[in-house]
Amino acid sequence: MHPARIAIVGAPVDLGAGRRGVDMGPSAVRVANLNGRLAALGFDVQDLGNVAVVQRESQPECVANAKYLPQIAEICVHLAEMVNAALADGRVPLVLGGDHSVAIGTVAGASRYFRDQRKELGMIWIDAHTDMNTPASSPSGNVHGMPMACCIGIGPRELTEIYGYSPKIDPTRVALVGIRSVDEKERILVQAAGVHVFTMRDIDERGMRAVINDAIAVACAETAGFHVSLDMDAVDPREAPGVGTPVRGGITYREAHLAMEILGDTGKIASMEVVEVNPVIDEANRTAILAVELVCSAMGKRIL
Repeated sequence: MHPARIAIVGAPVDLGAGRRGVDMGPSAVRVANLNGRLAALGFDVQDLGNVAVVQRESQPECVANAKYLPQIAEICVHLAEMVNAALADGRVPLVLGGDHSVAIGTVAGASRYFRDQRKELGMIWIDAHTDMNTPASSPSGNVHGMPMACCIGIGPRELTEIYGYSPKIDPTRVALVGIRSVDEKERILVQAAGVHVFTMRDIDERGMRAVINDAIAVACAETAGFHVSLDMDAVDPREAPGVGTPVRGGITYREAHLAMEILGDTGKIASMEVVEVNPVIDEANRTAILAVELVCSAMGKRIL
């Protein structure tokens, strides 16, 4: 986390989702004073604005089992370039989604930066879902259910081969935390992929501290640092009602903060994204406010 410089990038994408509204997530998070809260922590914050996104109503779905695939791929390429440039400028990229398909671009950009340095990147994916569907397994064809698979080299070439190489991250250096909803065909892919999955049962039985420390060990194994992908639906809907795909029985308010605080303690967060904030179904911007709080905890804010 040194130097203390952050680059914020909005990715107002809803092309990968079934439910509308997450394209307003970056605005909701900014309205919740993300920039000001980070500046108050002592960070030099540069807001790079939003990556260019086409309007959904103006576009054809194209591929039934991977809707809006060409458009999402193009957006992810541009997002990857912005993330790569931010890292090259000595800033920690913080991407605001949008649906979780934007992770394909964020991870591609961060991976490329560390690859050019001959270093490896790990990843901690905090989510209610594994997001490891492919067009062949997806029951909906929504790409926001596929980004984890794409990051480890499974999926459409338009998404897996950004920058001409795949996978972007070795699956053995990937930890998924908070999982509680997996599609039937997707389950087979997860079990075969080599990623480390920590379900809600693991958190219930062992506690968040033990689970997140194990996740850090996975993501830090011979890496220069790790990417944090935080889907706000990882948090229980009672605390985060405004999300793209809510699932009961999630991470509590304090468990979420503890996870972010422990991640921040490592000093190894290389990049981060917060996705799936949906102000259309939120309550007085509660979910965006919580997203800002969690980012601040990850970036070093403490109770004392």
